[in-house]
Amino acid sequence: MRADTLKPRPPLDPRIYQIAVLSGLLTYGLGWLHFDITLDRAGLLLATALLTQYLCTKLWRLPKFDPKSALISGLSLCLLLRTNYPAIAVLAAVVTIASKFVVRIQGKHIFNPTNFGLVFLMLLGAPVWVSPGQWGSVATFGFLMACLGGLVVNRAARSDVTYAFLISFALLQFGRAAYVLQRWPVPLHRMESGALLLFAFFMISDPKTTPNSRAGRILFAALVVALAGFIQFGLYRTNGILWSLAIWSMAVPLIDRLLPGPNYEWDRVRSKPQPQGVIDEAPSPVRQPALDRPALGHPSA
Repeated sequence: MRADTLKPRPPLDPRIYQIAVLSGLLTYGLGWLHFDITLDRAGLLLATALLTQYLCTKLWRLPKFDPKSALISGLSLCLLLRTNYPAIAVLAAVVTIASKFVVRIQGKHIFNPTNFGLVFLMLLGAPVWVSPGQWGSVATFGFLMACLGGLVVNRAARSDVTYAFLISFALLQFGRAAYVLQRWPVPLHRMESGALLLFAFFMISDPKTTPNSRAGRILFAALVVALAGFIQFGLYRTNGILWSLAIWSMAVPLIDRLLPGPNYEWDRVRSKPQPQGVIDEAPSPVRQPALDRPALGHPSA
């Protein structure tokens, strides 16, 4: 077979890596860390997320059912959402997945689905809470290594917004500790949170809901941290980063207008350069997805 007739192998779907990382962490948490969620509750969340994705695929007449993004959202809910009521868990999964199909502007998602589902229920005053302190230092370090490995494997991920968020968050925590004369273990403890890593690597880093330009993404991360700090230290409310991300996500279209950049396309970033003299006459139509959802320009993305 001639070399010029060979087509490059499609790049690995990054959602596969994300599902593996989240599944591994959930399995470890259930089996060894004794997360305060039962196996049947986790199964209920995942089943509801997949069923909602399937029903919305049919209602919006999309070409095929893709379970990967629903699995990522469902696993994230398993790791974060806590409630004593199964009906509330079902509602959380339905709202999370349905938001991808309903809450859109010009074909682009506004909110990260998992973040939207959590904030929506908290805004309604539903009996839910987020469990950030269940990981332990060993699990947090392992999760950090897995997340960093994901950035290496999926080089096209917009890691700039993740790094900008983590650096800004560290500056906020250590700066306030210095201002109020707290000991360094206090901000260090706040940085050692699996929920923080889940937010940094799977929520705020979503390419389809962050600004298009690098300057816009760095500004976006700084704004999210600033508002989260005000909510935490000024209003003395918990879950500041979740509330802040939901609020600032609504400003992403404005940031894109002020700091324009190219729309995110996984296939352009991840495609390998062709050898000199070889013309790729049939580029792959498969576009790689954004974090926490597929990237196909229709509501399942």
